[in-house]
Amino acid sequence: MNHYYTQNPDTPHDISTIDYNVKDLVIKLNTDAGVFSKRKVDFGSDLLIRSIPPINGNILDIGCGYGVIGISLALLNPSSYVTMIDINERAVGLASQNIRLNGIANANALTSDGFSNVSGKFDAIVSNPPIRTGKKVIYPIFENSINFLNPGGSIYLVIQKKQGANSAIDFLKSVYGNCEVINKKAGYWIIKSTKE
Repeated sequence: MNHYYTQNPDTPHDISTIDYNVKDLVIKLNTDAGVFSKRKVDFGSDLLIRSIPPINGNILDIGCGYGVIGISLALLNPSSYVTMIDINERAVGLASQNIRLNGIANANALTSDGFSNVSGKFDAIVSNPPIRTGKKVIYPIFENSINFLNPGGSIYLVIQKKQGANSAIDFLKSVYGNCEVINKKAGYWIIKSTKE
């Protein structure tokens, strides 16, 4: 069975275009079968986008899917540069199309299993992590994230309370020495840790 975190999903294509409205922007997004939340932007990603403060610098979007988080942040923070990564090659292809579709010059998308193809340091890392992959997959990403942040940089995550937000907070505290909940809505928590 294919999941949206499969590297090469062989699910038959079902391409559609959706509109996403955030903070006076209308973003057009091509989506397809075999990627996360293809019919509409999911609640968690939307809450994450709306909760992140303005960022001036380099942003990394881990598990970018078709690109809604990274593209939104690139448009909302025009002086920043956004790198978007995903293990799913179909998702990365869509994210690249959506960067072009929205005329974005300050973002790119590439295939990467975790941080395997990532270089450089970032001022913010953002993710709606694939919780269903389990802690063995996502916790090493959380743990390694600190090595890719500049001092003072932060990681922002959206995790549902019922899907382990509390244990993720405890784990992030063990890595960063800090973690705070910066927003909560309908059981979704936006959590932030900062590299001190």
